[in-house]
Amino acid sequence: MALLPVAEALERLLEDAAPLQAECVTLMDAADRVLAEPLLALRTQPPFNASAMDGYAVRAEDVASVPARLSVIGMAPAGRGFAGTVGPAQAVRIFTGAPLPAGADTIVIQENARDLGGGSVEVTASTVEGRNIRRLGLDFSKGDVLLEKGRPLDPAALSLAASANHPQVSVVKRPLIAIIATGDELLPPGSDLGPDQIISSNAYGVAAAARSVGASALDLGIAPDRKEAIATLVKQAVDAGADVIVTLGGASVGDHDLVHDVLTGEGMTLDFWKIAMRPGKPLMFGRLGEIRCIGLPGNPVASLVCTQLFLKPLLARLGGRAFRQDMRQARLGAAMPANDLRQDYVRAVVKEEAGTPLATPFGIQDSSMLKMLAHANGLIVREPFAPPAATGAACSVLMLR
Repeated sequence: MALLPVAEALERLLEDAAPLQAECVTLMDAADRVLAEPLLALRTQPPFNASAMDGYAVRAEDVASVPARLSVIGMAPAGRGFAGTVGPAQAVRIFTGAPLPAGADTIVIQENARDLGGGSVEVTASTVEGRNIRRLGLDFSKGDVLLEKGRPLDPAALSLAASANHPQVSVVKRPLIAIIATGDELLPPGSDLGPDQIISSNAYGVAAAARSVGASALDLGIAPDRKEAIATLVKQAVDAGADVIVTLGGASVGDHDLVHDVLTGEGMTLDFWKIAMRPGKPLMFGRLGEIRCIGLPGNPVASLVCTQLFLKPLLARLGGRAFRQDMRQARLGAAMPANDLRQDYVRAVVKEEAGTPLATPFGIQDSSMLKMLAHANGLIVREPFAPPAATGAACSVLMLR
């Protein structure tokens, strides 16, 4: 199978990916979920003309000239309006959020009024009609479209949904990925390692990346290099309702790279295998019924680079989210050699210098070196067959942070 260009691989991976089905969740469970349909107002807000300040509800004509002495005929706290009517030279003590009494057309703030006792108040500053009043429907009216389909529910959106009287909302189902690491050499963190063993680290970064675009992650652990062991975990992923099965390692061409054989044996149709990129050449993609299967490389850096380029866009689309890679133009902080047939993603530190981003690549780019990736904040993207580039030359950078 020929090496597939990165852009074509991504296009095929996303080709028919669409938001998953909708589900209803309570507002308390809806944080950062994505609306599956437009959110309409179920009520009008405010539902009446309301006081915006603590003070006195009056008629503007009675306080056009100050000082003005008025009779206080009642009180209107929030949640319990005054039932009478404000007449000439009368006032109602009112508090923020209370309905404007009949007959009143303005609010005098309490700082501009002096309680004289005996049911009288003196207004010391004039005001105009309509001052300090929140009019009926100022925020929204019943039936208004408040939030569009596809809007992530951030704190303001959640509060708006609650204000519109929605106890629950229809949201796109969170994509579920099931993660399966493979390899006899792998043990979980905290293990006592034998002389030929290493720590399994990829699942943690992949799961975090999945959650960063709103997906849920199920870590099914480590399968030894035996087909039946891998098949058992694949069946667990299917039974768990995974939308995407992600395997880590075992999808290359070695005698112990068994993932491809197991998945095809379970019914997976292979779409592509091997990408013209570095790191990340042995990336596999196929479909097991409605489940998408992605075989990530075993090398930690390659695994995370492929996660950024392929897995995150897929999960975002399944979850109904917009996703765009943060690509920027920069200058090279060091010279780079000519490239071969694979598209390179070179770990680099990107800093502003003289108003222009300067991307300096690390000197060693081995795909096993996680520390370098953790300290990099960008990947210099080198097109296939790119010629040598001198220090200061223009370059494209995929920002990671």
